[in-house]
Amino acid sequence: MENKQINFFKVKDINTVLKPFKKGSVISIDNVDIREKPKQLEIGLYGWYAICPSSELKNNKIHYFSLFDEPLLLFRDEKNNVRCIKNICPHRGASFYGGSISNGKLTCPYHGARFSAEGNCQNLDRITCSHIVDNNYDNYAKRIHLSQYKAVEKDSYIYVYFSDHSETDLNNINEKSLINNYELISNGFNLHDSVSEEVLVDFKCDWSRIIENHLDILHIFWVHGDTIPDKEVNKNVLVSFNQKININQKFIESIYYYKNNPTKEFIRIKYIPPGRVLIYKGDPSVSKYVQVLDHIPLGENKSRVIVRHYRKFLKNKLLNNLILFKEIQKKIFYKIFDEDYMILKTQTYNHKLGLIKNDEIKLLGEDRIINYFWNWYKKSEEKDNPWKLISKNKELNVYDEIIFKYPPEIKKLEIINNLSIIRKTFTRYAAPLIFLLLII
Repeated sequence: MENKQINFFKVKDINTVLKPFKKGSVISIDNVDIREKPKQLEIGLYGWYAICPSSELKNNKIHYFSLFDEPLLLFRDEKNNVRCIKNICPHRGASFYGGSISNGKLTCPYHGARFSAEGNCQNLDRITCSHIVDNNYDNYAKRIHLSQYKAVEKDSYIYVYFSDHSETDLNNINEKSLINNYELISNGFNLHDSVSEEVLVDFKCDWSRIIENHLDILHIFWVHGDTIPDKEVNKNVLVSFNQKININQKFIESIYYYKNNPTKEFIRIKYIPPGRVLIYKGDPSVSKYVQVLDHIPLGENKSRVIVRHYRKFLKNKLLNNLILFKEIQKKIFYKIFDEDYMILKTQTYNHKLGLIKNDEIKLLGEDRIINYFWNWYKKSEEKDNPWKLISKNKELNVYDEIIFKYPPEIKKLEIINNLSIIRKTFTRYAAPLIFLLLII
């Protein structure tokens, strides 16, 4: 069999490279063999997004958010099903902000339009107005429906299927990507005997840069070397890796092996478009942990990340409470993301000013997954055009100032966690010691 060597990073289009090769040739890219034209991601920027943990969506509470600058909200209807609607009342175009929800029925604050999934239309895939102003308007109300996106609840996440437009009837929405692409069990992880920690983090920067950051393995040695409790990850350790890249229509996966010990695996990173990144080690079925990072493009330079860390070690609840493991783990997560934020803000600034040009960015061999990601992202952004609302509301700040308060105010969660550490440390250790000293 013919074997030909190419330099991947001097080539702009892999298809151009493949043309001269006969069928059956083995093309060696570092340690990767491609025996035929590589498969490409088929999922674009429209698809399923994990919007929030299930615990964030309480009964009779409205969860306001946005995707690609489109104002949306989540609530639980009369049957406890999750609903995602455009934050626009179809009567006069007002926001539902300031309205109320009772027994799963949503009321607009402007004229009292009350919306229910069990309205007179008897179509549960629609949310119909059951009352507006007074009963004389009932016939009018029956013809008003809320515009929706599909929403489901799985694995203690609330997912929303974002597409190029919403519909008043969920039956009219065709999914181009399946929810099971995101499901951990479909990706080989059996988490029935795992425990987890979770944090929510906000960034006032470009969401695609955050994904790039989480696909980058090299920066953790330099940026997080003093924070991550691992002696093999620090600034004084210079490490090179071989990579195995797996690509298909659903994901891109990169497996890193030490160059000085090719059989020893360092870590795996799996990107599942449009917004999920998995970080783990070893085969998913036996991996001791998996870190799930969900990236939510709230708007231009406004992003949220849900971080959930599943683990199969230190599961004893009493021991965890005694050593404050969950709280300390969260504190480490927050510190890591604060360190990332310093980089991401300057990157976003340079990018938006047009200071980062293609010929000025020199990717390394270990940046290959990032190169694949950017090629996919640029094509998807051009094809789907999810940012179409930006030009229309660029000068408007009503949502920034009133509803979303960007960057979203989740910084307080880090403060709450730090206070919890102080309080629990005092009650479990300092207080008993003081009491003992007093009685002596």
